[in-house]
Amino acid sequence: MTGSCRPGPLPGAGLLDDRTRELDGCCRELAAGFRDAAMALDRDPDAIAGYLHLPGVRLNQFAHIPPEYRPELDFPPRVLDAAATSLGWAVLWEQLGYGDPGVTLAGPRPGLFGEVLSALTGQRQSGHYFRRLATAPSNTFFALTEPGKGSAAAELETTLAPATDGDGWILNGEKCYVGNGARAAVGVVMCRRGTGLFGIEAVALESGTPGFSAELLPAMGLRGARISRLRFDNVRIPRENVLGGQLAPTRRGLAGVLPVLNRSRPPVAAMAIGCAKAVCDYVAQQRPTLAKAGRLRLEDMLDRIDATRRLIHRACVAIDHGRMDSDRAAAVKVQAAHIAEEATLLAAELLGPASLIEHPWMEKTYRDVRAFEFTEGTTNIHRLSLFRCLRKNAYP
Repeated sequence: MTGSCRPGPLPGAGLLDDRTRELDGCCRELAAGFRDAAMALDRDPDAIAGYLHLPGVRLNQFAHIPPEYRPELDFPPRVLDAAATSLGWAVLWEQLGYGDPGVTLAGPRPGLFGEVLSALTGQRQSGHYFRRLATAPSNTFFALTEPGKGSAAAELETTLAPATDGDGWILNGEKCYVGNGARAAVGVVMCRRGTGLFGIEAVALESGTPGFSAELLPAMGLRGARISRLRFDNVRIPRENVLGGQLAPTRRGLAGVLPVLNRSRPPVAAMAIGCAKAVCDYVAQQRPTLAKAGRLRLEDMLDRIDATRRLIHRACVAIDHGRMDSDRAAAVKVQAAHIAEEATLLAAELLGPASLIEHPWMEKTYRDVRAFEFTEGTTNIHRLSLFRCLRKNAYP
């Protein structure tokens, strides 16, 4: 499918200011360029190397690099500044997800690594990495999930112990389901230095460090994310690579990273509804004369997408104003992932019994959207969190 970006402002986008609307319009034009790359990356995720010149990939690469480190770019500074906000991040990823989520995630960018740097380090330490990421295209990773514990951060078993020679720290353990882990130049590893929640640390790790190894895991969908398994066998970590050492225990380690994870969930939700909208538009293009019942079901799905977009934007605006509501961030992510799956099921039904054979792009998207259930926290974990919140009558 080549497709074209839909004209006009999106329904449910009433919270956008002028510069974010400009970002929205810019991204809508850029996302169309992802469709040609989408199928190539599904066959070989490393094919992203041939598409780094795409404007959408470059915007995604530099949007979260601070202005003082960016090279000269073709994008207006106000567009880049808007993309760095939580609301702008959601707008960016919805539009690029409409083009293709795999291309969006495969391209080089600071990702959660950059978000953790900004949250836990000073300008001198973060500047070293941001300057490097701005100079040469590089993937990064954020390693939390473990084979035996999943994403239960408080139970992680990867350890950080003092080096016997007194020179830094030694990292041992294993992580799995890490995006771009086997293709990244640098990343963050969550590990345990002591007992309890305050015993968890975030450390920066170069991929070429002795004792570090990584492998790609087979994936049915969203192959551009290049999900990986990481192993650490007596990996030496310099003292300065333990992030947040200048902060109080209540603001570093896991405590400092949780707000970063909460901030990342609405953009993932936005990417999911971008995929859902793309699927609905594809059905409308392929079946312009749907029967009334099918047309009404498609319109209902579009209404639900618009309503979810409003919720995502509300969550982002709250974050941009310093109100971190983890339960609302979890709720929009769960809802958007569910809608994306429902949209593909509806599309497969409306396109006919052989739709996933006759429409390769549709079959790929059908597989891709199932990954959103696990991205940035599994649906079951988020549901448990929301249930506890509702029991306390604390959900706003």
